[in-house]
Amino acid sequence: MAHSQPESNAAAVADDKRPLLLRGAHVVTMTPGRPDWETLDVLVDGQRITEIGPGLAAEGARTLDMSGRIIIPGLINAHLHTWQTALRFLGADWTLPEYLANAHGGVGHHYRPDDLFRGTLAGALNQMDHGVTTIGDWSHNCLTPEHADAAIEALTGTGVRAVFLYGTPYGLRDRPQDVRQIDRLLAGPIAGTDLVSLGLAIKGPQLSKPEVAIADFRTSAERNLVVSMHQSAGSPGPGWQAITEAGLWGPLVNIVHGTGLGTGHVEALLAQGVTFTSTPENELGQGHTTTLPDRLLALGAAPSLGTDTETATPADVLFVARMLLALQRGVGHDAAVASTGLGATTIPVTAKQALSWATVEGARALGLADRIGQIAAGMYADLVVIDARALNLWPMHDAAAAALYAHPGNIEAVMVGGVWRKRDGRLTHGGLDAVKDELHTSGQRLAHQLKFPSVVGKVRQRVVRCVVDRQLRQQVR
Repeated sequence: MAHSQPESNAAAVADDKRPLLLRGAHVVTMTPGRPDWETLDVLVDGQRITEIGPGLAAEGARTLDMSGRIIIPGLINAHLHTWQTALRFLGADWTLPEYLANAHGGVGHHYRPDDLFRGTLAGALNQMDHGVTTIGDWSHNCLTPEHADAAIEALTGTGVRAVFLYGTPYGLRDRPQDVRQIDRLLAGPIAGTDLVSLGLAIKGPQLSKPEVAIADFRTSAERNLVVSMHQSAGSPGPGWQAITEAGLWGPLVNIVHGTGLGTGHVEALLAQGVTFTSTPENELGQGHTTTLPDRLLALGAAPSLGTDTETATPADVLFVARMLLALQRGVGHDAAVASTGLGATTIPVTAKQALSWATVEGARALGLADRIGQIAAGMYADLVVIDARALNLWPMHDAAAAALYAHPGNIEAVMVGGVWRKRDGRLTHGGLDAVKDELHTSGQRLAHQLKFPSVVGKVRQRVVRCVVDRQLRQQVR
């Protein structure tokens, strides 16, 4: 089903094909071997950055004065369920079992393709408003091919960069991903866009039989796709060893949460190139716990970050980075007090490290580290411009720290692939009032289904809750 989208006024800007020179910004490149921040020019030609440096000469280029601004790589939200956008804060007080019973068992099956379109559209636009240029969109409610097509159409219509992590609703442990649908998406909706690529959101060895997990891993490996799975609450079962014996771990494998993995498991997976994504605000609030970043940092690795579900928490990845930074500093101080009686004499984690979790590490988790996450020649021009003279940031002494502590109102402009998607503090996408009205209509209908369930709906919620409770009890034995 094709959906009409208002014309974006970014199109008018994109019609000017001349190179663009961003002059005199405080640039946080996130590139190894460079200073934490520098005053530089950035030259953009088409979709890519062609040169960075002081005093660049670019004859025929448009020039924008960026003095008093900070430029950072586009932020990356590596784990987000945009399909749940219309349910914002409906589950602000849900535990993890309640979330699974309500969002999945209670309302998930009532989604129409239009609901997926509206939630994905609004969710992606909101991310760009927050400075996110790339999302790992964990879309695990694709009830039909039409649902998946609607979500992809919404993503492509916003201009956001995304890895569409295709998934179907949680169900039987012996049901692998439908290979025919994956190949259809690769040949059809995904094939026509440079910004949206395909990945798989699978049940993984924690929530499926070993042979099913192996089949899903092989499906992704044969197509060179990122494959992502949840893991939390309880130690790994036999499926994890089966994946190891099959030799299927690798750098395109992403584990979300990972709070039930011991240090030995994490170390072995890191050695295979596996990436990890933490969603600290959601993990703390719903009951996953947040232990994974401690283990990663102790092993010399780092997490990527996600905001997870807007049923419970806002999708603000900079806030999540700040939150995790504070938590990890607290861990370091606690360890120092335990051993010496005093707090740490040096900060165990820096502000720039926290910013890297939402840029460099996010790019690695989504298999895009050679294209995004840093500001360097040859990389895609995914950029965020922050007003350093804002009242809450000025005077600016450290551009990396100021960027980390910025709020969405400080984000003056956002560029994705050389195209402005936010300018002068406003999204360039047209018809935002209509987007919000349609999201409201969808949210009201879905919330009604949850608040006044049918007999079948009540049974489904109880079944999901019982299954979740049983699995949790089995995992902690």
